[in-house]
Amino acid sequence: MRPRTLPARLSIALFGLLLLLSLGIIGFVLLSAPMFLQEINQKLNLDLAENMVREKDLLADGKVNREALNSIFMGMMVVNPAIEVYLIGVDGRILAYAAPDSVVQRETIDLEPVRAFIEQRQNLPVLGSDPRDADGNKIFSAAPITRNGKLEGYLYIVLAGQAYDSVVDLIESNYVVRLWIAAVAVSLLLALLAGIVIVRIITRRVGALAEGMQQFRDRGFQQTVALPPCFDGRPGDEIDRLGASFREMSERIVLQLRQLQNNDTTRRELVANVSHDLRTPLASLQGYLETLEQRGEQLSAAERRDYIHTAWLHAERLRKLISELFELSRLDSRDADLHFEPFSMSELAQDVSQKFRLAAREKGLELHMEIPPQPAFVSADIGLIQRVLENLIENAIKYTPAGGHVAVSLVAGSDTVTTSVSDTGQGIAAEEIPRIFERFYRVESHRQTEGTGLGLAIASRIMQLHHSHIEVESAPEAGTTFSFPLPGAELGNVERDRNVIFS
Repeated sequence: MRPRTLPARLSIALFGLLLLLSLGIIGFVLLSAPMFLQEINQKLNLDLAENMVREKDLLADGKVNREALNSIFMGMMVVNPAIEVYLIGVDGRILAYAAPDSVVQRETIDLEPVRAFIEQRQNLPVLGSDPRDADGNKIFSAAPITRNGKLEGYLYIVLAGQAYDSVVDLIESNYVVRLWIAAVAVSLLLALLAGIVIVRIITRRVGALAEGMQQFRDRGFQQTVALPPCFDGRPGDEIDRLGASFREMSERIVLQLRQLQNNDTTRRELVANVSHDLRTPLASLQGYLETLEQRGEQLSAAERRDYIHTAWLHAERLRKLISELFELSRLDSRDADLHFEPFSMSELAQDVSQKFRLAAREKGLELHMEIPPQPAFVSADIGLIQRVLENLIENAIKYTPAGGHVAVSLVAGSDTVTTSVSDTGQGIAAEEIPRIFERFYRVESHRQTEGTGLGLAIASRIMQLHHSHIEVESAPEAGTTFSFPLPGAELGNVERDRNVIFS
């Protein structure tokens, strides 16, 4: 069964890597141990043959001193029973030997290793011919035998009298090798334990991140999850950056899902409101037209004119609603094209106010303007700003009772011009102010007043496109003030009359 967690997989991979490494080290130890032991043995007996030659007279005029040779052999047997002693001639022939139960299979010895050993005594071990093996080599100690400065032969002592037939024999017979293998095994175990701990520490953050992702998924991507502080976006390693990216991504997903849900709710409300606002005038229009069609001959001329006028009013209401829906849709689209240009806000406010002079007079309202002596120039889309002013002034006149006042004012600041439309109407409750810019929303106290509920939504969207906003100050029975700032534009001085009153 495959491990399913990352720490388990990394631990197994680490164990396999350490195992292979340990096997390689043990193999190297087993391969190099014999050579190491040979080097040590040869170094310890480096001067053995030379000392024996100095103490014993082994050759005299080419004749072998058997007594001296046997004396050396018996002394060596006490130290190492497997030692072998040979007398070699100057041509490499074996002149005599003393070895236990030996069967000498060579008649000559290769003198090159012997000369190298005597001359250099470095780069040990140096292997020489094994007289008991036609193809084998062993470590040795050698020394020249001279008389009166003349070389008469060599004393050749084979040191490695014991051969290891297998790795098991080497391990069982050598304490140092066993110690090395034990040290490698203990090191492997300690490294494995340390590696597992390190893997757990490193992957702990990955586990926390994976658990957080699973929780985020289980919650339907609707709620963010708590993550460790290391994922808060501070500089860190790749895991920290991955966690910070997931945190940011999850927050954006939750926000976008909520926005989609809100948009869906808004869309449903919009469809319901549009259906209602379309159905009411359509039903009335249909009713009056059906009456004219079915009873037209029975109605007087005045009644027919009245019916036709009422039908026209409902048709006009439909036209206005559809026109505002298309306008709002255009403003919401990415294709909304604004034409910024400098213009006099003072002149625009006067021109728009003039359009509503008759409507204010018919309703018994006083419409007046408060504009500073100096002209106030702004940079914006003049057509859209005119639409904002029209909507605000129209609403002010609509919701202000007879005898009230509507004021349009401008305040020029250092870099902005703020336009305000105030009235003395019914006012708006504080809890309803945040919703008045929603599409089709109607303030509770204004529901009996005819309107589409799109005017403020259009005005708010226009100001958003200008990177500005509309501020509202209102209280029930205390009137309402709508104001919006626009960036100023210096184009010179223009003299105009101010404080014009329309009544």
